[in-house]
Amino acid sequence: MRVWVTGASGFIGSAVIHELLENGHEVSGLVRSKEAAARLEARGVKAVRGSIEQTDLLRRQASEADAVIHTAFYHKFSHAGLSSKLRIMLGGSPKRIPARFMETAIETDRRAIQTMGGALSRRNGALTIAMPTMTLTPGRLATEEAEGDVSSVGGGRVASEKALLALAEQGVRASLVRLPPIVHGAGDHGGLLTSLIRIAKSKGSAAYISEGINRWPAVHRLDAARLFRLATEQAEGGTTLHAAAEEGVPFKQIAEAIAQHANLPAKRIEPADAAAYYGWLAPFAAADNPVSSVLTREKMGWSPTELDLMADMAQGDYFSG
Repeated sequence: MRVWVTGASGFIGSAVIHELLENGHEVSGLVRSKEAAARLEARGVKAVRGSIEQTDLLRRQASEADAVIHTAFYHKFSHAGLSSKLRIMLGGSPKRIPARFMETAIETDRRAIQTMGGALSRRNGALTIAMPTMTLTPGRLATEEAEGDVSSVGGGRVASEKALLALAEQGVRASLVRLPPIVHGAGDHGGLLTSLIRIAKSKGSAAYISEGINRWPAVHRLDAARLFRLATEQAEGGTTLHAAAEEGVPFKQIAEAIAQHANLPAKRIEPADAAAYYGWLAPFAAADNPVSSVLTREKMGWSPTELDLMADMAQGDYFSG
Protein backbone atom coordinates (compact mmCIF):
# COMPACT_ATOMS: atom_id res chain seq x y z
CA MET A 1 0.00 0.00 0.00
CA ARG A 2 1.24 3.51 -0.84
CA VAL A 3 0.86 5.59 2.34
CA TRP A 4 1.34 9.35 2.65
CA VAL A 5 2.14 10.55 6.19
CA THR A 6 1.92 14.15 7.38
CA GLY A 7 4.05 15.17 10.34
CA ALA A 8 6.48 12.51 9.14
CA SER A 9 9.44 13.78 11.19
CA GLY A 10 7.45 14.27 14.41
CA PHE A 11 7.53 12.14 17.54
CA ILE A 12 4.47 10.13 16.52
CA GLY A 13 4.81 10.44 12.75
CA SER A 14 8.36 9.06 12.73
CA ALA A 15 7.20 6.00 14.70
CA VAL A 16 4.34 5.52 12.23
CA ILE A 17 6.82 5.69 9.36
CA HIS A 18 8.94 2.96 10.98
CA GLU A 19 5.90 0.76 11.59
CA LEU A 20 4.72 1.09 7.99
CA LEU A 21 8.15 0.30 6.55
CA GLU A 22 8.52 -2.74 8.79
CA ASN A 23 5.24 -4.06 7.40
CA GLY A 24 6.08 -3.66 3.73
CA HIS A 25 4.30 -0.44 2.80
CA GLU A 26 5.62 2.14 0.36
CA VAL A 27 5.83 5.38 2.32
CA SER A 28 6.13 9.07 1.55
CA GLY A 29 6.06 11.86 4.10
CA LEU A 30 5.54 15.58 4.56
CA VAL A 31 8.29 17.51 6.37
CA ARG A 32 9.15 21.20 6.73
CA SER A 33 12.96 21.24 6.74
CA LYS A 34 15.77 20.09 4.48
CA GLU A 35 17.35 18.24 7.41
CA ALA A 36 14.15 16.30 8.15
CA ALA A 37 13.81 15.45 4.47
CA ALA A 38 17.35 14.05 4.41
CA ARG A 39 16.63 11.85 7.43
CA LEU A 40 13.53 10.43 5.73
CA GLU A 41 15.30 9.81 2.45
CA ALA A 42 18.03 7.92 4.30
CA ARG A 43 15.35 5.52 5.53
CA GLY A 44 14.04 4.90 2.03
CA VAL A 45 11.07 7.22 2.38
CA LYS A 46 10.11 9.74 -0.29
CA ALA A 47 10.26 13.13 1.45
CA VAL A 48 8.17 16.09 0.34
CA ARG A 49 8.94 19.47 1.88
CA GLY A 50 5.98 21.68 2.60
CA SER A 51 3.23 22.57 5.02
CA ILE A 52 -0.32 21.45 5.75
CA GLU A 53 -1.34 24.96 4.70
CA GLN A 54 -0.45 24.06 1.10
CA THR A 55 -3.70 22.48 -0.03
CA ASP A 56 -2.57 21.97 -3.64
CA LEU A 57 0.39 19.94 -2.41
CA LEU A 58 -1.80 17.91 -0.04
CA ARG A 59 -4.32 17.21 -2.79
CA ARG A 60 -1.63 16.08 -5.20
CA GLN A 61 0.11 13.79 -2.72
CA ALA A 62 -3.14 12.26 -1.46
CA SER A 63 -4.27 11.61 -5.03
CA GLU A 64 -1.11 9.54 -5.59
CA ALA A 65 -1.55 7.47 -2.41
CA ASP A 66 -3.76 4.57 -1.40
CA ALA A 67 -3.94 5.88 2.15
CA VAL A 68 -3.08 8.94 4.22
CA ILE A 69 -2.13 9.09 7.90
CA HIS A 70 -2.46 12.65 9.18
CA THR A 71 -0.47 13.36 12.37
CA ALA A 72 0.61 16.97 11.68
CA PHE A 73 -0.81 19.89 13.67
CA TYR A 74 0.40 23.41 14.42
CA HIS A 75 1.66 23.14 17.99
CA LYS A 76 4.04 26.09 17.64
CA PHE A 77 3.80 29.58 16.16
CA SER A 78 6.82 28.78 13.99
CA HIS A 79 4.82 26.07 12.20
CA ALA A 80 2.50 28.63 10.60
CA GLY A 81 3.19 30.29 7.26
CA LEU A 82 3.91 33.98 6.91
CA SER A 83 0.36 35.02 6.00
CA SER A 84 -1.04 33.06 8.94
CA LYS A 85 1.50 34.60 11.29
CA LEU A 86 0.50 38.08 10.18
CA ARG A 87 -3.20 37.35 10.73
CA ILE A 88 -2.45 35.93 14.16
CA MET A 89 -0.27 38.85 15.26
CA LEU A 90 -2.11 41.75 13.59
CA GLY A 91 -5.69 40.48 13.36
CA GLY A 92 -7.04 42.24 16.43
CA SER A 93 -6.41 42.72 20.12
CA PRO A 94 -2.97 41.53 21.30
CA LYS A 95 -4.77 39.74 24.15
CA ARG A 96 -6.37 37.40 21.62
CA ILE A 97 -3.13 36.33 19.94
CA PRO A 98 -3.14 32.88 21.65
CA ALA A 99 -6.80 32.41 20.72
CA ARG A 100 -6.17 33.45 17.11
CA PHE A 101 -3.25 31.06 16.90
CA MET A 102 -5.41 28.15 18.05
CA GLU A 103 -8.26 29.14 15.74
CA THR A 104 -5.82 29.27 12.81
CA ALA A 105 -4.31 25.90 13.72
CA ILE A 106 -7.73 24.25 13.96
CA GLU A 107 -8.99 25.73 10.69
CA THR A 108 -5.78 24.70 8.91
CA ASP A 109 -6.20 21.17 10.24
CA ARG A 110 -9.85 20.96 9.20
CA ARG A 111 -9.09 22.26 5.71
CA ALA A 112 -6.19 19.79 5.30
CA ILE A 113 -8.44 16.87 6.26
CA GLN A 114 -11.12 17.91 3.79
CA THR A 115 -8.56 18.45 1.02
CA MET A 116 -6.88 15.07 1.41
CA GLY A 117 -10.20 13.32 1.91
CA GLY A 118 -11.54 14.86 -1.27
CA ALA A 119 -8.64 13.42 -3.24
CA LEU A 120 -9.05 9.99 -1.65
CA SER A 121 -12.83 9.83 -2.16
CA ARG A 122 -12.38 9.29 -5.91
CA ARG A 123 -11.18 5.72 -5.29
CA ASN A 124 -12.22 4.80 -1.75
CA GLY A 125 -8.83 5.53 -0.22
CA ALA A 126 -8.13 5.41 3.52
CA LEU A 127 -7.61 8.47 5.71
CA THR A 128 -6.59 8.04 9.35
CA ILE A 129 -6.10 11.08 11.56
CA ALA A 130 -4.78 11.72 15.06
CA MET A 131 -7.06 13.40 17.59
CA PRO A 132 -6.43 14.11 21.30
CA THR A 133 -8.54 12.34 23.92
CA MET A 134 -8.80 15.73 25.63
CA THR A 135 -11.64 16.46 23.17
CA LEU A 136 -13.82 14.08 25.21
CA THR A 137 -16.20 14.95 28.03
CA PRO A 138 -14.14 15.07 31.25
CA GLY A 139 -14.86 13.15 34.41
CA ARG A 140 -16.25 9.92 32.98
CA LEU A 141 -14.70 6.91 31.29
CA ALA A 142 -14.95 7.57 27.56
CA THR A 143 -15.50 4.71 25.13
CA GLU A 144 -14.91 4.76 21.39
CA GLU A 145 -18.62 5.45 20.94
CA ALA A 146 -18.32 8.83 22.67
CA GLU A 147 -18.49 11.89 20.44
CA GLY A 148 -16.14 14.83 20.77
CA ASP A 149 -17.31 17.47 23.24
CA VAL A 150 -16.88 21.08 22.14
CA SER A 151 -16.98 22.19 25.79
CA SER A 152 -14.00 19.98 26.74
CA VAL A 153 -10.54 21.42 27.26
CA GLY A 154 -9.58 20.34 23.73
CA GLY A 155 -13.02 20.99 22.28
CA GLY A 156 -11.88 23.30 19.50
CA ARG A 157 -10.50 20.33 17.60
CA VAL A 158 -13.87 18.59 17.44
CA ALA A 159 -14.35 20.44 14.14
CA SER A 160 -11.60 18.29 12.62
CA GLU A 161 -13.15 15.13 14.03
CA LYS A 162 -16.50 15.99 12.43
CA ALA A 163 -14.82 16.80 9.11
CA LEU A 164 -13.08 13.43 9.12
CA LEU A 165 -16.17 11.38 9.95
CA ALA A 166 -18.22 13.22 7.32
CA LEU A 167 -15.79 11.92 4.69
CA ALA A 168 -16.94 8.37 5.39
CA GLU A 169 -20.20 9.30 3.68
CA GLN A 170 -18.23 10.32 0.58
CA GLY A 171 -16.56 6.95 0.04
CA VAL A 172 -13.44 7.53 2.14
CA ARG A 173 -12.37 4.79 4.55
CA ALA A 174 -12.02 7.45 7.23
CA SER A 175 -10.90 6.52 10.74
CA LEU A 176 -10.01 8.45 13.86
CA VAL A 177 -7.27 7.47 16.34
CA ARG A 178 -7.63 9.30 19.62
CA LEU A 179 -4.29 9.78 21.39
CA PRO A 180 -3.82 10.24 25.16
CA PRO A 181 -2.21 13.41 26.53
CA ILE A 182 0.84 11.31 27.35
CA VAL A 183 2.39 9.53 24.38
CA HIS A 184 5.76 8.44 25.72
CA GLY A 185 8.89 6.68 24.56
CA ALA A 186 12.49 7.35 23.60
CA GLY A 187 13.00 10.57 21.69
CA ASP A 188 10.15 12.49 23.32
CA HIS A 189 11.31 16.09 23.45
CA GLY A 190 8.09 17.98 22.77
CA GLY A 191 5.13 16.15 24.29
CA LEU A 192 3.10 17.00 27.37
CA LEU A 193 5.19 14.73 29.60
CA THR A 194 8.37 16.62 28.74
CA SER A 195 6.47 19.88 29.21
CA LEU A 196 5.53 18.79 32.73
CA ILE A 197 9.15 17.89 33.44
CA ARG A 198 10.46 21.23 32.13
CA ILE A 199 7.95 23.13 34.24
CA ALA A 200 8.84 21.12 37.34
CA LYS A 201 12.55 21.81 36.86
CA SER A 202 11.95 25.51 36.32
CA LYS A 203 9.68 25.80 39.38
CA GLY A 204 11.77 23.58 41.64
CA SER A 205 8.92 21.18 42.38
CA ALA A 206 6.50 18.81 40.66
CA ALA A 207 2.96 19.92 41.39
CA TYR A 208 -0.47 18.34 41.24
CA ILE A 209 -3.74 20.21 41.64
CA SER A 210 -5.89 19.63 44.73
CA GLU A 211 -5.78 15.90 45.53
CA GLY A 212 -4.32 15.04 42.13
CA ILE A 213 -6.92 12.34 41.52
CA ASN A 214 -7.71 13.50 37.99
CA ARG A 215 -6.58 10.88 35.47
CA TRP A 216 -4.53 11.03 32.28
CA PRO A 217 -4.44 8.04 29.90
CA ALA A 218 -1.11 7.06 28.37
CA VAL A 219 0.41 5.01 25.56
CA HIS A 220 3.89 4.22 24.30
CA ARG A 221 4.46 5.74 20.88
CA LEU A 222 5.36 2.36 19.32
CA ASP A 223 2.05 0.90 20.45
CA ALA A 224 0.28 3.98 19.07
CA ALA A 225 2.10 3.61 15.75
CA ARG A 226 0.95 0.00 15.51
CA LEU A 227 -2.66 1.11 15.90
CA PHE A 228 -2.30 3.71 13.15
CA ARG A 229 -1.06 0.97 10.82
CA LEU A 230 -3.88 -1.38 11.75
CA ALA A 231 -6.44 1.38 11.21
CA THR A 232 -4.99 2.18 7.80
CA GLU A 233 -5.01 -1.46 6.75
CA GLN A 234 -8.29 -2.61 8.28
CA ALA A 235 -10.62 0.04 9.70
CA GLU A 236 -13.97 0.63 8.06
CA GLY A 237 -15.14 4.14 7.24
CA GLY A 238 -16.42 6.03 10.26
CA THR A 239 -14.37 4.03 12.79
CA THR A 240 -13.16 5.68 16.02
CA LEU A 241 -10.29 4.03 17.89
CA HIS A 242 -8.60 4.75 21.22
CA ALA A 243 -4.83 4.38 21.53
CA ALA A 244 -4.97 4.13 25.32
CA ALA A 245 -2.70 1.49 26.82
CA GLU A 246 -3.50 2.82 30.30
CA GLU A 247 -7.03 4.13 30.96
CA GLY A 248 -6.01 6.79 33.40
CA VAL A 249 -2.94 7.36 35.55
CA PRO A 250 -3.69 9.66 38.54
CA PHE A 251 -2.00 12.99 37.98
CA LYS A 252 -0.53 12.90 41.48
CA GLN A 253 1.27 9.66 40.57
CA ILE A 254 2.72 11.32 37.46
CA ALA A 255 3.89 14.34 39.48
CA GLU A 256 5.44 12.13 42.17
CA ALA A 257 7.32 10.11 39.54
CA ILE A 258 8.65 13.33 38.01
CA ALA A 259 9.70 14.49 41.46
CA GLN A 260 11.47 11.20 42.21
CA HIS A 261 13.43 11.02 38.96
CA ALA A 262 14.24 14.74 38.83
CA ASN A 263 15.24 14.81 42.50
CA LEU A 264 12.59 17.42 43.32
CA PRO A 265 9.84 17.67 45.91
CA ALA A 266 6.26 16.92 44.89
CA LYS A 267 3.66 19.32 46.17
CA ARG A 268 -0.04 20.04 46.11
CA ILE A 269 -1.24 23.35 44.71
CA GLU A 270 -4.71 24.85 44.77
CA PRO A 271 -6.75 25.38 41.59
CA ALA A 272 -6.37 29.14 41.98
CA ASP A 273 -2.57 28.75 41.69
CA ALA A 274 -2.57 26.38 38.70
CA ALA A 275 -2.28 29.06 36.02
CA ALA A 276 0.73 30.66 37.72
CA TYR A 277 2.48 27.29 37.93
CA TYR A 278 1.45 25.63 34.64
CA GLY A 279 0.70 28.57 32.35
CA TRP A 280 -1.14 27.46 29.18
CA LEU A 281 -1.04 23.85 30.40
CA ALA A 282 -3.16 24.54 33.51
CA PRO A 283 -6.58 23.51 32.08
CA PHE A 284 -5.07 20.24 30.84
CA ALA A 285 -3.28 19.53 34.12
CA ALA A 286 -6.62 19.83 35.91
CA ALA A 287 -8.61 17.72 33.43
CA ASP A 288 -9.90 14.27 34.36
CA ASN A 289 -9.60 12.30 31.10
CA PRO A 290 -10.09 8.54 31.64
CA VAL A 291 -10.35 6.66 28.33
CA SER A 292 -11.25 3.04 27.54
CA SER A 293 -9.74 1.11 24.63
CA VAL A 294 -11.71 -2.12 25.11
CA LEU A 295 -13.59 -1.83 21.81
CA THR A 296 -10.40 -0.91 19.95
CA ARG A 297 -8.62 -4.01 21.23
CA GLU A 298 -11.55 -6.23 20.29
CA LYS A 299 -12.10 -4.71 16.85
CA MET A 300 -8.51 -4.29 15.72
CA GLY A 301 -6.71 -7.03 17.63
CA TRP A 302 -4.54 -4.31 19.16
CA SER A 303 -2.66 -5.29 22.30
CA PRO A 304 -0.08 -2.85 23.74
CA THR A 305 3.23 -4.58 24.43
CA GLU A 306 5.64 -1.72 25.22
CA LEU A 307 6.61 -0.31 28.62
CA ASP A 308 3.91 1.42 30.63
CA LEU A 309 4.37 5.04 31.68
CA MET A 310 5.95 4.49 35.08
CA ALA A 311 8.40 1.87 33.79
CA ASP A 312 9.35 4.06 30.84
CA MET A 313 9.95 7.08 33.05
CA ALA A 314 12.14 4.95 35.31
CA GLN A 315 14.52 3.99 32.52
CA GLY A 316 14.00 6.71 29.92
CA ASP A 317 16.03 9.78 29.01
CA TYR A 318 13.44 12.31 30.15
CA PHE A 319 15.51 13.64 33.03
CA SER A 320 18.93 13.96 31.43
CA GLY A 321 20.26 17.40 30.55
